[in-house]
Amino acid sequence: MAATVPAQVFDVARLDGDPLPVQVLAGEHDGEFARVSGQAIFETTKRPRWWRLTARQAVPADDAPQLVLRTPYLNHVEIWRPGEVMPVRRGLIGDDADPAFSTRALVVPLPQGLAASESIYLRMHMLSPTPMAVTVEPLVDVHRRDLRHVALRTLVLGTLAVLAILAFGFWIGIGERSYAFLLLTLVAQAMYLASIGGEVRMVPWLAQAFGSDPRIGRMFGLLAVLASNSFLMFYLNLPRRQPRLMRVLYGCNLVLLALMLATIGTAASAIALIGNVVLLVSAVTMFVASVVGTWKRQREAYFMLLSWTPMVVLVILRVGELLGAWRNPEWMEYAFPIGFALGGLVLTIGLTDHVHQLRRDRDHASHLATYDVLTGALTRPAIEERLGALVEAAHQGRRPLSVVFFDVDHFKQINDEHGHRIGDQALRIIALRTRNRLRTYDLFGRYGGDEILVVLPDTQLREAMGVAENLRVSVNCRPLSIEGRLLPASLSLGVAELHQGETAGRLLERADTALYGSKAAGRDCVTGHTAARLQEAVS
Repeated sequence: MAATVPAQVFDVARLDGDPLPVQVLAGEHDGEFARVSGQAIFETTKRPRWWRLTARQAVPADDAPQLVLRTPYLNHVEIWRPGEVMPVRRGLIGDDADPAFSTRALVVPLPQGLAASESIYLRMHMLSPTPMAVTVEPLVDVHRRDLRHVALRTLVLGTLAVLAILAFGFWIGIGERSYAFLLLTLVAQAMYLASIGGEVRMVPWLAQAFGSDPRIGRMFGLLAVLASNSFLMFYLNLPRRQPRLMRVLYGCNLVLLALMLATIGTAASAIALIGNVVLLVSAVTMFVASVVGTWKRQREAYFMLLSWTPMVVLVILRVGELLGAWRNPEWMEYAFPIGFALGGLVLTIGLTDHVHQLRRDRDHASHLATYDVLTGALTRPAIEERLGALVEAAHQGRRPLSVVFFDVDHFKQINDEHGHRIGDQALRIIALRTRNRLRTYDLFGRYGGDEILVVLPDTQLREAMGVAENLRVSVNCRPLSIEGRLLPASLSLGVAELHQGETAGRLLERADTALYGSKAAGRDCVTGHTAARLQEAVS
């Protein structure tokens, strides 16, 4: 493989003005070109400007050398090679685009090579105020780096697209609005990268709409920062946990909204400068918020810190380059978009974890509302709700259903003599003993105090009487052993079977009547209730 031509191959000079090409090529303005340091072209004005690249050493034609202008974004250039009177026009989008090369750079062949001290003249139309590094590369190296560029950009944009689809699916599926903020952030980031990076040229109507106006890409960039700030404020719950930092981000969002409105009317580079400063302030603020949240053991802040730490570094490097403070290495062309993708991936995982935590909290609260803490039985609202559904199903399917109502005999006496703590333990043991005598699909609920309701699906009265008797025997078969004390205990039980057209409320009334029949019969017995009369108590 041919060796790459050394990067420091040109002396770069700039002409302040836009004289006629024939005058520049004739050398009439050579004395007016001012030399600049480095190997990059950087303009902040949108007026056409002339640049001159003078070869420091000869560039042989053997390796098919190519003049390469990296990271051109939306800029266009006219290039006069030595001895030519007509320029070669290049741009990522539009009629000047060369589809033979990737969007990594504008590439112009130098078929004759370059002699030492020969000059190439460029007339720049800078729509994007970003540094364009100038190198000469053999054609084989251009193609190799193009392949790498396409692979990396496809990875970044594909990752953002997949994450956006997932965010949309979660937003629609579970209705969590934080996914809507994340979706907007990911879509805006992807469109910003594709518009300034030139990938929109693959879709002609997108290229026509977005590719020739720098305001479109800038609008997506501002929207991405605005949406990201809004998402992260919501994600970290800054209004409640860190209100001061929230106010900083809120101020940044107001500035971003003003810049978006201004972008509609003008493409002034000052908007990009202010936007980058706001981006830096936002990034630092979110980094501080994530550090504070991590210190306070906020789970969401761990994911935030993991995703935002590299982004803060990349944003500082990026803004510094745009402000002219330094020139970043070539890998920064990929680090910044890759940082977007990795940050979006980590935040998607973090948001999913956040939603799962909310769901766990909700399920825990639902469990507390459904199950009695002391006995593990269903609460009264839960058992009533399920009984209503079973009654309706039994009527529709013409299937039997019975209920058992019971309470603990002389339970108040246990509380009075031994205290409520012993009474609670006694009730817990009784609930455990009786619940273990039921089938897996029977329902067991604490109706109130020491009253327990048992629902027996697909069970007739005679069978239910047998179940109730088993429950009675499970308790009075042996005393309750609590803290070294042996406490005798027994149950009074009432049983009723559902009749056609009967409501759940009426069924419970009949079971309750049967329960009082057991108490009247001397307690520690089972009484069944039919539509006509109380059955004889079984003891």
